[in-house]
Amino acid sequence: MPANLTPEYQRAERRYREASEHHEKLAALEEMLRVMPKHKGTDKLQADLKRKISQMRKSGPVKAAGHKDIFHVPRQGAGQVALLGVPNSGKSALVAALTRAPVKVAEFPFATHAPVPGMAHFEDVPIQLVDLPPVTTEHVQPGMYGTLPSADAILIVVDAGSNSILEDLEVAVETMARRDVLLTSDPRQADQFDDEGRQTKRAIAVATKADLPQATENFETLKELYGEKLKLLLVSATTGDNLVSVPKALFELLHVHRIYAKPPHKPPDMNQPFIVPRGSTVLDLAQEIHRGLADQLRSARVWGTGVFDGQQVPRDHVLHDKDVVELHMG
Repeated sequence: MPANLTPEYQRAERRYREASEHHEKLAALEEMLRVMPKHKGTDKLQADLKRKISQMRKSGPVKAAGHKDIFHVPRQGAGQVALLGVPNSGKSALVAALTRAPVKVAEFPFATHAPVPGMAHFEDVPIQLVDLPPVTTEHVQPGMYGTLPSADAILIVVDAGSNSILEDLEVAVETMARRDVLLTSDPRQADQFDDEGRQTKRAIAVATKADLPQATENFETLKELYGEKLKLLLVSATTGDNLVSVPKALFELLHVHRIYAKPPHKPPDMNQPFIVPRGSTVLDLAQEIHRGLADQLRSARVWGTGVFDGQQVPRDHVLHDKDVVELHMG
């Protein structure tokens, strides 16, 4: 069966061939895998790409004298979300409130000098947050341009108590635009390339410090100007107000489903769901679990959305969030 590779795949492949930096090659490989048509004709190519991506993630970019790039953060959880904001925007405080990461929260600017990953949770779904050094109009640490484009999503953080809230958000948006990355909160428009070769990436904006004077008024101004472009949330890491909305919004932004595997004649494992992109089929789940399972898969039984409990379904049955799946081998 022919692969019938799309123009989006071919553009990503060209970026991979032309890339000289480790992070650029990895980002291009990940894009190739995302946009590749999924059918039997691309099975071998998918396997090759997954192997290359796995090897590159494990190795990381190696600098002179054998030191690894500190801005290379191995991806974990349902997705990697990089935090982007100006000095004193509240990024570190937000990460500290949502995770157990050892971030440095300080009143003075530039307290964060290197990426600090931490794991937030939406219900039983782990989502990796990566606190990054702040950016300004004049300066972005060069290594950040490896972390930002390769992350699954961007979380822009602004200070709701600051009268420069609009300008601060625009600094973050322009930081990505300088590398031909456009931000969107519509996951259906993400991971695409326009005619000028610019990539669209998933993003939301969180206004912190909701407990400060003028925060609500400033946030309303931000909504008037950016509400149609980005999903906006107003939270306080100090009081905890509306913090629960952040992991939920990120889960929706990542556009994934959690699926629970059920061995035959045994109860399902409800503790560690498999995370798959929305639109994934039973066959995609089998490939996620183990390549060998996909080769032998005959059918499945599903408990969940749109089916009777335990209904037998074919390999191409599309799964939904929280489905329980029992795979049957041929």
